Amino acid sequence: MPGILVVDDHATARRTIRSLLAEHHIHVCGEAVDGEEAIAKVRKLRPAIVLLDINMPGMNGIQAAYEVRRIAPSTKVIFFTVHDAPETAAVLRLLADGFIPKSAAATELIPAVKRLFQNQG
Repeated sequence: MPGILVVDDHATARRTIRSLLAEHHIHVCGEAVDGEEAIAKVRKLRPAIVLLDINMPGMNGIQAAYEVRRIAPSTKVIFFTVHDAPETAAVLRLLADGFIPKSAAATELIPAVKRLFQNQG
């Protein structure tokens, strides 16, 4: 079953996201610590959604999002980041299917994921 690929260079953030998704019976198909690993896992796992941090070593989340769009156009991308300035959010929404500030994960992550899954079906 396609699920969500969680991409963040912080293990604690990945665990927290995975736990939150599991509470709502949402399948996490894999994790990655940077953009390069995310691209490899998108090729292998074909997730329905990639949840991407922006600031990561090596290939950042924005670069990874462009590559995900190229290799898996039907895969949805949600940026998940500490950058929550309105201007930043507006630009990131243009590049992805969703934008969630990490500070709002508890209230915004699950509705955003469910909306994207519904729109795919």
